[in-house]
Amino acid sequence: MTKTWLITGTSSGLGRLLAERLLARGDTVFATLRRDGALDDLKEQYTDRLHVLTLDVTDTRATRTCIAGAFEAAGRIDVVVSNAGYGLFGAGEEVTDEQIDRQIATNLTGSIQVIRAALPHLRAEGGGRIVQVSSEGGQIAYPNFSLYHTTKWGIEGFVESVAKEVAPFGIDFVIVEPGPTSTQFGAGLDHAKPMPEYEHTPAGDVRRAIATNSFAIRGDAGKTVDAMIAAADSAHPPLRLTLGGTAYESIRAALTERLKALEAQKDIAYSADS
Repeated sequence: MTKTWLITGTSSGLGRLLAERLLARGDTVFATLRRDGALDDLKEQYTDRLHVLTLDVTDTRATRTCIAGAFEAAGRIDVVVSNAGYGLFGAGEEVTDEQIDRQIATNLTGSIQVIRAALPHLRAEGGGRIVQVSSEGGQIAYPNFSLYHTTKWGIEGFVESVAKEVAPFGIDFVIVEPGPTSTQFGAGLDHAKPMPEYEHTPAGDVRRAIATNSFAIRGDAGKTVDAMIAAADSAHPPLRLTLGGTAYESIRAALTERLKALEAQKDIAYSADS
């Protein structure tokens, strides 16, 4: 049975590959992007089933208009994939106010508004599924990505709460948490101006690792997208979908350490009760 999908951020990376795989299997895709022409080759091949929409998710009014128009044109959309986003590379002290505002407006506020815009239409349909593309960085934190992690931890908290709110309407969520994956993510990074004070710190270590290509990237983009599609097709998908050995190992280690630290504070925690 074919499905209709709405996907944001399809110019490149996982969004583009997701659109390719879905179209190849016979589904219909409403694909949003900021850069005109990025999907012209796919549009030529899938004229009737690919609908390309120009959208910058930082424009909330445009987001609502675009998503409402897609639902109206489609008649029904089965899966909404909130994928638009990018990385901001720099220590928390190094990034500019403007970089902070843009990162939050795109990755966090933009994702929130995509979801908010889709919910009334999915309720009217009697249910549906929203896939939020996050990252292992929604559960762990690397130095030099502090603002990126801010947005990913934030959107995961938003989705976890909203998932409980809309479950009675038959709407469910999948939060996708890939580890480092071979996509064009690195090419789209926004870089802060490095401060010499951070050269010999963990932030500097991460910078050097990426600059010298010694930062391990084990994730396969094609396999990642296939797992996303399988989860979206599943009758009962997990709320969080961790993808890649690096993501599994790093998230497991972080959660284990967090639980260990919590349990060590049990007596202190209970001492604060009346």
